[in-house]
Amino acid sequence: MSDFAIRLARAEDAAGFHEVEEDAATILREEPSLAGIPVPPSETAEHYRVLIGKGSCLSAVAEDRLVGFAAATRVGRELHLHGLSVRRDSQQMGIGSTLLRALAIDARNCGLRAITLTTYRDIPWNAPFYARHGFVEVENLEGRAHLAESLEAAVALGLPRDRRIAMIRFLS
Repeated sequence: MSDFAIRLARAEDAAGFHEVEEDAATILREEPSLAGIPVPPSETAEHYRVLIGKGSCLSAVAEDRLVGFAAATRVGRELHLHGLSVRRDSQQMGIGSTLLRALAIDARNCGLRAITLTTYRDIPWNAPFYARHGFVEVENLEGRAHLAESLEAAVALGLPRDRRIAMIRFLS
């Protein structure tokens, strides 16, 4: 499969978001450096339905099958990326990168200034992946309470604080 399309997510994609996240989470469970660290549960379809209803989520579809998604919501003049996932059998095909580019275009067209996220600092398909797409570490969380809350929520789930990072990509 090399052909896929990116489109605005629809309410009926919510269950697919959950399934894609569950599938992609197996890679985290298999990551040796995360041995003994809990992998947070995947979000529910209802949770995704609410995010999709806010109008900033994207779906990647191939052959009428949801293969990836970007779940995001507006926070002030920024877009916060809650999750980006691609099915394991559809990875390494540029779907995640294309979702990020499309998200940036949509955010810029809506007059937003930046995209934010929190992720693992040292997992290759996390912070290093986002860094290749123009994201940088947010060292001062002042004025970005949503990032501090996201980091603390991860710690509450058992994730080590020193392995988590807040990132931002400014849109020009």
